[in-house]
Amino acid sequence: MSFLNGVFLLDAPASALNNIGKIEGASTDNTVGVKSISTREGSYPYVSAQAFRYWLRTTLENGPWGWQAAPIFRENKIAYTDGNPIRYWDDDLFGYMRAQSKKASAAESRKADAGRSEETLTADTITRVSPFRVSTLVSIAPVRLVEDFGVMSRHEGDPVPHEHQFYRATLKGLLSLDLHAAGTFSYRKKTGYLNLDEERKKEAQQKGLEHLEEQKSYRLSTQQRLERISALLQGLAQLEGGAKLALHYTDVNPPLLILAVTRGGNHIFARIIGRDKLDRPTLQINALAEAMDVFADDLLSPIWIGWAQGYLDEQRALLETELNEGGSLFAHHEHIQIAHPRQAIQAAISALNQHPEWLA
Repeated sequence: MSFLNGVFLLDAPASALNNIGKIEGASTDNTVGVKSISTREGSYPYVSAQAFRYWLRTTLENGPWGWQAAPIFRENKIAYTDGNPIRYWDDDLFGYMRAQSKKASAAESRKADAGRSEETLTADTITRVSPFRVSTLVSIAPVRLVEDFGVMSRHEGDPVPHEHQFYRATLKGLLSLDLHAAGTFSYRKKTGYLNLDEERKKEAQQKGLEHLEEQKSYRLSTQQRLERISALLQGLAQLEGGAKLALHYTDVNPPLLILAVTRGGNHIFARIIGRDKLDRPTLQINALAEAMDVFADDLLSPIWIGWAQGYLDEQRALLETELNEGGSLFAHHEHIQIAHPRQAIQAAISALNQHPEWLA
């Protein structure tokens, strides 16, 4: 099976991208803290995978790519999407778990909910492991969190104080998309693999999905699968989101993004970005060269490096030098393409369309 694997950086010059809410015991009653990992070195700010996936889902829903988002239903303390990957692109690529209550009161409530008019009937608990995976985005180096003090003073009387934390950091994340799983829906009675119950199997048959009998799966056409994958990548290229935008306005478009299609899910880029003595991000060229040597048989595509001009320009120039004759990456220069991140993503989309066998 083939995977589109990548590593990316987010530049957070003065940001609070993912918060934990109120900090108990702070000097003001409404102090808001950021998510961070406390170590002996210091604090490592992070953005949870859930938050990043929310940014991407929202970007996709608001974009021009025809993204079909699943409706969300609520029952008391649980919520779930429709859980129909045949119709809805996010149920397909982001996965789901639908385990609605079997209580009579819950069933009556569902019947009375006019918003469920297009709900897919569901009798069994259905789940789908997400083909799209993303790591927690963690600062590459420890930082000192800033405590910012402010007041609301546009009224008569005493001002109302408030505080929040923010940081200056570079966050690193990994992503992976299981190309085989995208658009392929199992009906195996196993946790994570019962994507389709009997009702959804009937819909798959009615819509003419390919039946993979040995795999106990149904599959969309290659064109439909590529359309969904392309939209997902386009959303990544135009990502928007993050907390405290009104105060910090952080651009969450990755200024550095490295992608490749590989055989198997082992992530070959996990260790190629580190930090220097001044805690600045650095592309570890020797680690990249080693990965390309060791995993040569697993690389199915070029390595697309999306690197925005104006971000770590000296390191980009060093990479280009090492790709020239006599450099440590010269042996691989035909397999590495450097462009803007959006151009790199577009190159990956074009390659996927030219190699539908990667989705097999």
